[in-house]
Amino acid sequence: MVTQVLSLTRSGLADFVVQRATAFILTAYTLCVLGFFLSSDNLDHGALVAFFGTTTMQWFSTLAALSTVAHAWIGMWTIGTDYLRPAHVGGGATVIRFAYQAVCLLALFVYILWALSIIWQF
Repeated sequence: MVTQVLSLTRSGLADFVVQRATAFILTAYTLCVLGFFLSSDNLDHGALVAFFGTTTMQWFSTLAALSTVAHAWIGMWTIGTDYLRPAHVGGGATVIRFAYQAVCLLALFVYILWALSIIWQF
């Protein structure tokens, strides 16, 4: 019986739940933005600023950016642990995997800082 779905213990079920939740959030965000583009008659810079500048869209965009980071981290962590093993890359697999994960974390950290600075204009 599963009792800790949302634990931070690298549980496969927790990863599955986070992947599905973030995929749902990203799908909803994509449909929201697509709906705006399809329903707008006059699509210019002012309309985009007005739409994305609302507090609701700022929070929704923040949630989408955080979801992207969570979704990407689980996917990249899984790739690293599945394919960067001694059987595939030799005896230095642990060092290679650590370097790979460090680069992934750095890239995701830069992404989230960049996204938040754009969303919240700081």
